[in-house]
Amino acid sequence: MVRVYQDSFYRLKQIIGDKNKDIPPIVPVSQSTWWLGVKSGKFPKPIKLSEGVTVWRGGDLLELLNRKDSYTSPTQKRV
Repeated sequence: MVRVYQDSFYRLKQIIGDKNKDIPPIVPVSQSTWWLGVKSGKFPKPIKLSEGVTVWRGGDLLELLNRKDSYTSPTQKRV
């Protein structure tokens, strides 16, 4: 289990994980699913720190993790 801290910032690879660098996911979805979820409003909006640096607030991620339906794909219909 990966710890998420309220006052920290997290980059995409920290959120969805990276098998090549042994980074476990906080939210186990693909990169395309993550961005689709951001676009649809299902996942938190990012903060752009600079041209190549995008982050998410830990508090927003904790909120997502506490929601009941946080891991379903934005395109996946609930049955």
